[in-house]
Amino acid sequence: MMVMTRFASLAVCCAIVPLLVACGGDEHSDIRAWMDENSKGLQGKVEPMPQIKPYVPYVYAAFELTEPFSELKLKVERPANGVLAPNANRPKEPLEAFDLDKLQMVGTLERAKVMYALIKTPEGSMYRVKPGNYIGQNFGLITDISETEVKLKEIVEDSNGDWVERTSTIVLNEHQQEQKK
Repeated sequence: MMVMTRFASLAVCCAIVPLLVACGGDEHSDIRAWMDENSKGLQGKVEPMPQIKPYVPYVYAAFELTEPFSELKLKVERPANGVLAPNANRPKEPLEAFDLDKLQMVGTLERAKVMYALIKTPEGSMYRVKPGNYIGQNFGLITDISETEVKLKEIVEDSNGDWVERTSTIVLNEHQQEQKK
């Protein structure tokens, strides 16, 4: 029986030895050579941590200035020094409730040598305007009406809080121009 167990252990050893020899072969020698070649001269280098600047809090020191959304900022007054400013005391006209880009000029009328423009609102209402009427949200005063456009001057507030004048136009709707031709 002892001979049998020795024979069995010898058989197991003989089976394991070829497997171990196969694992140690040159099967992956090309990969090992490539890794050795490409890793020459490589050294790990870690960049130093950036220097952290101390936090300096910002101190808001504009408490004495007018707040941008306060009623004082929105209040329209005519200054005593004669600088350009809109007249806040006049009654508002219906077309002053709309932005100019929302309004469309759809035609003209002439009556008693006065040229009128037909203006259409976003809701579809039509208004007849003439020079001297106000239109738009920037205190736009109509200065001239031709068959193709309405010219107006607006009074707007610039970044310094001063009132400045600019000219704008509302051009006849292209669809309406084609129908006139």
